[in-house]
Amino acid sequence: MAKISVQTGNFDIAAEISRLTAGRTDIGGVGCFVGIVRDDKPRDAPARAIQALTLEHYPAMTLRAVGRIVEEAERRWGLLGCTVIHRVGRMLPGENIVLVLTAASHRQAALDSTAFLIDWLKTKAPFWKREEFPDGEGAWVEAREADDTAASRW
Repeated sequence: MAKISVQTGNFDIAAEISRLTAGRTDIGGVGCFVGIVRDDKPRDAPARAIQALTLEHYPAMTLRAVGRIVEEAERRWGLLGCTVIHRVGRMLPGENIVLVLTAASHRQAALDSTAFLIDWLKTKAPFWKREEFPDGEGAWVEAREADDTAASRW
């Protein structure tokens, strides 16, 4: 059974891997992606580094959408387990933002399903991101073509 959580608090990667694999001898590989807030210092304006990132969402909509895509990954790759944890609220550079774990009989299924899930979360999940800068300015993050291109392979 998949674990899906949208939360404000941090997560413990090792504890989540242990929870996913506890007592299991049928798992041959665990795919893992951890997203971390970065400061994104532009080369032409390093003083414009991100001071914080705030994520907003509609809870019921988000959980339904993430649940549907996890079900798709489980179906496509025959997953033995899955964990998706996405943080919301205000986060600082260096803090964890998202964790995707997939457990499968074989490594390729674990790796591919993890990539599929994070590409989908990046492009289709109903989260809205706002960057905050040291000068007090803020800006909503626009979708990036490179992310859409990555997701289109699935």
